[in-house]
Amino acid sequence: MTAEPDPSPVTGRVGTHQRRRGALVWRIGTPVMVLLCGGLFAVSAEHSDGTDLRGGRYTDFASVVRAERERADRLIAEAARLEAEVETLTAAVGDRSVDRAQRQVEKLSDPAGLTPRSGPAVKVVLDDAPPEVLADTTRDPLEVIVHQQDIQAAANALWRAGAEAVTIQGQRLISTTGIKCDGNSVSLQGLSYSPPYEIVGIGDPAAMQLSLLNDSLLDLYREAAANPAGGVSYSVEVLDHATAPAYRGLLDLTYATPLPVEEG
Repeated sequence: MTAEPDPSPVTGRVGTHQRRRGALVWRIGTPVMVLLCGGLFAVSAEHSDGTDLRGGRYTDFASVVRAERERADRLIAEAARLEAEVETLTAAVGDRSVDRAQRQVEKLSDPAGLTPRSGPAVKVVLDDAPPEVLADTTRDPLEVIVHQQDIQAAANALWRAGAEAVTIQGQRLISTTGIKCDGNSVSLQGLSYSPPYEIVGIGDPAAMQLSLLNDSLLDLYREAAANPAGGVSYSVEVLDHATAPAYRGLLDLTYATPLPVEEG
C-alpha cells in the first residue's frame, strides 16, 4: 500500500504566502487611500471658496434672511460701540471748536432721529393675504401682497400728522431711509423683512388716525383689504406708550459721481 502524501507542509506555505500578500496590500493600499482622501478634501476646499458645498442648507430663505439680519445687528451694535468710544474721546479733548461742534451735534441729534423718543403712538399693521388666497393664480397680485408703496403711504401719513418718530419693524426711520421690494420681502436699511409689517408713529394719536383715514393711497389698500374673497389685511391700533429707538445705522451718503473727462 502506498502511503498518502502529507499535505500540511504545502498548506502551511500557502497560508503564509496569503498572509504576507494581505499585509502587503494593507501597507500599499492604506497610504493610497489617505492620499486620495486628501486630494478630494483639497479639491472641495478650492471649489467651495469658503462656502458650504451642500446647497440644501440654503433652501430655507427665511433662515438665511434671519442669519443675515442677526449678523447685521451685530455689526450695527459694534458700530454703535465705536461711535460711543469716539464721542468719549472727543469729549476728553476739551478744545473750544470741538465743544461748539459737539453742542451743535447734540442740538441736531433729536430731529435727526439719533435719540430715542417715547410717548403715545399709533400702530399700523399691513399683511399679505392668507396662503390659500396667495395660491389662487386668478387673483390680482396687487390685491393680495403688501408692496413698498403701501408701507411708504402709511409712514408718510404718520409724518404728515406731525409724528415725532416713526419705526418700521422696530427700526427708526430717518430722512435717508429707503424702503424697497426685495423679492417676496421688503428691504429696509439693508435688512430684509417679511410680512406682517408694523409701522409705529410716536405723537398725537387722533391726528395720526385722521391722516391715515384721509390718505388716498391707503384708500386703495383698504379697498383691497375689504374684499369679501380675501386679500391683504389692514389694522390700526392706538398705543398708550411706545418707544422709538435711536437710529444706529450708517449716516454716510453713497451716491454716483461723474467720471473725469479725458482730454483727447
